Amino acid sequence: MHNKLISLVRDIYSTNEFIPLHAPTFKGNEQAYLAETISSTFVSSVGKFVDDFEHKIQAYTGTARAVATVNGTSALHTALHLADIKAGDLVITQALTFVATCNALYHMGAEPIFIDIETTFFGLCPIAVATWLDENAQLNDDGQCIHVASGKQIKAVMPMHTFGHSVQLDELISICEKWNLSLIEDAAESLGSYYKGKHTGTLGKFGALSFNGNKVITTGGGGMLLCRAEKDGLHAKHVTTTAKQPHPYEFYHDEPGFNYRMPNLNAALGCAQMEQIEKILASKRQIASQYEEFFAGSEYQFVKEPEYAHSNYWLNAILCPDINARNALLEKTNSQGVMTRPVWQLMHRLPMFASSLRGDLKNSEFAEARLVNLPSSPTGI
Repeated sequence: MHNKLISLVRDIYSTNEFIPLHAPTFKGNEQAYLAETISSTFVSSVGKFVDDFEHKIQAYTGTARAVATVNGTSALHTALHLADIKAGDLVITQALTFVATCNALYHMGAEPIFIDIETTFFGLCPIAVATWLDENAQLNDDGQCIHVASGKQIKAVMPMHTFGHSVQLDELISICEKWNLSLIEDAAESLGSYYKGKHTGTLGKFGALSFNGNKVITTGGGGMLLCRAEKDGLHAKHVTTTAKQPHPYEFYHDEPGFNYRMPNLNAALGCAQMEQIEKILASKRQIASQYEEFFAGSEYQFVKEPEYAHSNYWLNAILCPDINARNALLEKTNSQGVMTRPVWQLMHRLPMFASSLRGDLKNSEFAEARLVNLPSSPTGI
């Protein structure tokens, strides 16, 4: 199995050289737009490409307002700030996620509640969320969701669309409505993924995208805050640009703000990448179908998109039979120059989140011991 998989990956990428997990593809106007930006001298946080990139993402996702940020974590941080998450507040999220999800909470002074994932798409499980709230929370006279044991307020639910596969958003929205919680989507991995025909990151109050070098498209570093309401988008743009009131020369800032502005250079790269996105996504789905066919009938389970969703297949993944099979696969492929990786260590295993509230995480622990990501770079663009 291992040697055959290595042969398949080398056939997909037509090389005997090292094959990374996910490399960016630059086959369009990237160099031309970067040169134009340099010639304009507007290489920092002001320039036409910042506006153009926001408009492209806004149109592509169908959100009311898209606001460019310096990275995905800052987009999440801004979303939490605008959702009125404060120090000591609690936010429900998943333990199986990249650390940026929880870092954004940490820097707000908020605390995560780790709830289990579903076993087919590996995102936050609505049944587990509903059960935990029924057993541990109540609404007070002001309609606030209170964690009974600590007396702290639970403010939001923040799922992550793992590897680009959408969580069950309708169910989570219903839970949030029942318990008076904000839904904030960590859509860092899911540009080009849809839930029942709607782009991920647009159904919650806020969503956050990432354009890191290993994402579906890249701006080198960068993120985007998606806002369901236009007024929130206008506020987000204001607060991420130091909350400065417009004036030809005076500096007046009317609230605490962030310097989370995306440089024009990065946005230029993003504009060129967006011109190629449909080709990139088509290539990634083709690669996913090759993996699915390869693992069909084997003891390794290929992770497919949910029936209700259309996934970008950002990182292809398989479930190995057990941890020994996982480790053997990781060792063999990486020793042969084909990069594979295990899923992130669960957040409650990290020292800064070890004391966080959590429910039963048996599904998360099962996945942690078995998930492996496979090379997923687009080809033939």
